[in-house]
Amino acid sequence: MPQDSQSAQSRPLPLSQRLHQIVEEEGPDRFSFSDLALKLQARAWGGLLVIFAAINVIPLPPGVNIFFAIPLMIVSAQMAFGRTSPWFPARIDRRGVTKEELRRLVVKIGWAESRIERMFRPRLPSLTGPAATRVIGVVCFILALFAMLPIVHIAPAAVIVLFGLALIYRDGALVIAAAVAGVVGAVVAAFLVASGAVAVNYLAHRMGFSLP
Repeated sequence: MPQDSQSAQSRPLPLSQRLHQIVEEEGPDRFSFSDLALKLQARAWGGLLVIFAAINVIPLPPGVNIFFAIPLMIVSAQMAFGRTSPWFPARIDRRGVTKEELRRLVVKIGWAESRIERMFRPRLPSLTGPAATRVIGVVCFILALFAMLPIVHIAPAAVIVLFGLALIYRDGALVIAAAVAGVVGAVVAAFLVASGAVAVNYLAHRMGFSLP
């Protein structure tokens, strides 16, 4: 069998295509998050990370990012504790997601995924195995905390998307890229916060105020 054919068979179905299949299936117009996780099957952890984080990557009205960061924290915390399948509190689970919301998400991520998914393939399996998944869960939980903050929520959410894609495609190289992006983002965020603090202190001093 040609190598390209073997690679195509080993590569998982892109998340956007699987979501499209789920949307087109007969059934209710709203899925609980638990139902969605079941339909994602082996892609559940990575798929849920991508779904919740992708929404937070786009600019949102103030406060809306918090609503979508909470499921991210729930999912990543369970990954960190090594659960075999996702669980959601009943109130959040019932809210779930509608087929129309999934359709809009497919449109948003489908065009990008179709252009980059050929770059991903199973490699460095130890970086997407059970132990590594728990570490990724810890990192994503910390990033989800930052995703609750206004304005800066886009960068940590984007890194979580990378980790989610890495789990979907079992691509350890993408885990490394996501980790590097996370470190760079943390450095930039720290620089911006420090710069903002210095600027505020300078302005306060010029205006005659004394800050602790």
